[in-house]
Amino acid sequence: MPKNVLLTGASGVIGSALLGQLSHHHVTCLTHRRPVRGTAAGHPVVSVRGDTSRPDFGLAPDAYHALAENTDVVVHCAGNTSFDVASETSHRVNADGARNMVRFARRSGAVLHHVSTAFVVRRTREREVAGESATTAGHYLDSKRAAEEALAEEGHTGTVLRPGIVIGHSVTGRISALQGLHSIMLATLQNTLPMAPVLPDHRIDFLPVDVVARAIRSVVDHGVDTGEHWLTAGDAALPAQRLIDLILEVAREHGLEPPRPRLVEPDVIDRLIRPVFLGQLPERDRGRFETMLGLTELFDTAECFPSTLGTLPGIAQPTSEELADACRASVAYLIRIRRLDRRGAAA
Repeated sequence: MPKNVLLTGASGVIGSALLGQLSHHHVTCLTHRRPVRGTAAGHPVVSVRGDTSRPDFGLAPDAYHALAENTDVVVHCAGNTSFDVASETSHRVNADGARNMVRFARRSGAVLHHVSTAFVVRRTREREVAGESATTAGHYLDSKRAAEEALAEEGHTGTVLRPGIVIGHSVTGRISALQGLHSIMLATLQNTLPMAPVLPDHRIDFLPVDVVARAIRSVVDHGVDTGEHWLTAGDAALPAQRLIDLILEVAREHGLEPPRPRLVEPDVIDRLIRPVFLGQLPERDRGRFETMLGLTELFDTAECFPSTLGTLPGIAQPTSEELADACRASVAYLIRIRRLDRRGAAA
C-alpha cells in the first residue's frame, strides 16, 4: 500500500538512488536548494523547500503543520559529508538536523529512518602539521556521532541505518556524484598515488549505491520501524590489496599501465612524505592529497563491520566476488567519464 514518504537529501548520492526505488509511494522531498523532479505513485514528486538544521525546517507554522499531517514515513538522508568543513558546520547540519527530524516525526506520528554511517564506530588519529590540524575524517565522524546522540536524547524510536562507503551502481557503475573511494581509484589510474597509508589486509567496506537504496526501500516497504541496521559488506569486505588489484586489472583492460601504489604504515606519511614533499605541491593538489589521507584513515583496521543486510526482507548479503564485480564497474565508469581509455591509442 502506498505510503506518504518525506525524503531529505534527495539530490544526494543515496537519496537520488532511493527516490527511484520509492516510485510506488507518494514522495515529498524536503530540499534545501533546488526542487527535485520525478514521479512517484503516478504523481509528480512534491518538493518543499526547507532547511533541516533549522527549527520547523524554517517553514511557516501552517506549512510545517500541513507537512506533518501528510507524512507517514520519514527517510532522513540529508547531511554534510565533507571532511574539510568547519566542525561547527558539520554539527549544525548533521546533529541539529537529526534533532529536528525526530521532533518532526514525533509531531507527525511518522516512523523516522535516520541514515547515519557505519564509520561512527571508528576513531581517527589526530594529525598535527606545523601546528595546524590536517584534514581528517574526525570532524565529520564527530558530527555523525553527535547526530546519533541527539536521536537518543530526543527519544528516537525509529531506525538507524548505517551504510559503509558507497560506490556506483553494481552493474553500470553510474553514480550521481563521485565519492571518496572514486578519488583513490582515479589517483591510482592517473599515477598520482605512489603510496597509500593503508596496509594490504585492511578492509575497505563499500556497497554499490543500488544495493543501499534497495535495502532502505525494504525497510520502508515492509514496515521495519525500529533497530540499528548495518548496510555494509561485513565479512565480504575486500582487503586493500584486492581493491588495488582490481583497479589495475580494469586499467590494463582499457590500455592503461599505472604502477602499483605502495601500501605503507599510516605513520610513514607523516614521518617521511609530508615534511619533504607535501609543501612542494600546488595548493589545490595538496588539498586533494589531504582529503585522500583523511579518507584512508577510515580503513586503518583489518576488522570488519557487522552487517544486517541479509536480515532485511528480500535483501541478500553480497559476496566478495559480487563486490569485486561492482568495483570493476565503478572503475570502468570512472575511466569512461574521465576519458582515460587508451585502447584506441595503443591500436
